[in-house]
Amino acid sequence: MSSNSNPNSDARLSGLYQELILDHYRRPRNKGALASATNSASLRNPLCGDEVEVQVEMRDGHVADVKFSGRGCSISQASASMMTELVKGLAPEEVHALGERFAAMIRGDATAASDEVLGQARALSGVSRFPTRVRCAMIAWEAMARAAAEPAP
Repeated sequence: MSSNSNPNSDARLSGLYQELILDHYRRPRNKGALASATNSASLRNPLCGDEVEVQVEMRDGHVADVKFSGRGCSISQASASMMTELVKGLAPEEVHALGERFAAMIRGDATAASDEVLGQARALSGVSRFPTRVRCAMIAWEAMARAAAEPAP
């Protein structure tokens, strides 16, 4: 029997994912202001009140540093925390491709959900079962895509 069809294994994985999401929510990585920011983008979800601002330092065509600020539910904040860890060092087109892969996972693409390029963000794959929470998971990624796409001054 494969681990994908074993209910006990699925429950353990779901529990680990839940713990990982809560860890990023309680102890977010890269949260705060970025003094050296060259680009930024802010988004707000008026339906639930999630707010995210992403600040990026672009250097030599890559994300040299990134931080986020804002407030919202555990999904939006954990997603922002995980996203900041994944995009450092990437070029804008790589940020875009990673964001598209994350979006596919959030929409229920099982192949994307097992793609190791998404790292810890795969913990958010279960959001696909809750359509009203998809925007929560995506808001930071959309802000990041906008910030990375801006030409650095």
